[in-house]
Amino acid sequence: KGKTIQGGLILFNSGNAIEIKLDGAKVALNSENGFVIGFHRDELASRTIEGLCKDGSPFTLNLRPTQRNYEIQKIEGLPAEMVTPPPHVLDRIAKDSKLVKKARSIKGKSTDYFINGFDWPVNGTITGVFGSQRILNGTPRQPHFGIDIAAPLGEPVLAAATGHVVLAEDLYFTGWTVIIAHGDHITSTYSHLHSVSVQTGDGIKRGEKIGTVGSTGRSTGPHLDWRINLLDRRLDPLLISNMNK
Repeated sequence: KGKTIQGGLILFNSGNAIEIKLDGAKVALNSENGFVIGFHRDELASRTIEGLCKDGSPFTLNLRPTQRNYEIQKIEGLPAEMVTPPPHVLDRIAKDSKLVKKARSIKGKSTDYFINGFDWPVNGTITGVFGSQRILNGTPRQPHFGIDIAAPLGEPVLAAATGHVVLAEDLYFTGWTVIIAHGDHITSTYSHLHSVSVQTGDGIKRGEKIGTVGSTGRSTGPHLDWRINLLDRRLDPLLISNMNK
C-alpha cells in the first residue's frame, strides 16, 4: 500500500520472501510480517529492495520517488519577533529540538496502522499543506512538514492509530505537543493543543482522545498541526491517511 512519491509511505508484506534487504541492509520484519519505506519531502534517490524467495530465486525492486511541486507563500511586514526568535529563548528551542528528536527515534511496538492505516485526528478545514514553504520578510523559512487543520477551540483531537505516547510537552514553537510511536519507527505528532489528556508512557488506542484543538506556541488561531515521521523522514499525512481508501 502507498505511493512512491516525495512524502509518501509504502507498506510492504514480505509474502514468500525469506530474506529482504533495503539499500544493502537486512530488513527486520514487524509482527505483521511486513516493513515500511518512506520518502522525505525532497528525496530524489532511488531505494533498492532485494532478496530471496522461498524457492531460492532472487528479486530486485528499485523505487524512485516522484518529484512534487510545493506551494511557496511570501509574507511581508511581520513583526521581527514573529520571524526570528529572541535570543533568550534559543536555549529552550535547542532543548525542545533534542526532546522531539529523541521521541521520534523510538521504534515503538504496535503495528495497528499497518493493517488499518491512519485515521483523521480531527474534522476541520485544511489551511496548510505538506511541503509548502513561507518566505517571511524576505527570509525563507523551513518547509511545513505537516498539514494544518483549522477547527474550533476545544475540539477533541484523536489518536490516528494505536501506539504509545513518547512526548507530551509544552514546546516553544508548537505549544502543547503530543508525539505517539506506532511501531517501525513511525510517529505521529499533534501540535498547538489547548489541552493534553495523556502523558509520556501512556498506551493509546486508535480513536482515543489525546487532547483538544488550541492555538498554543507560535500560532495565529485554533488549529491542529498534524505530522507523521519515519525517523527523520517527513511524510505527508494527507497521502498516508488515504492509503486504505
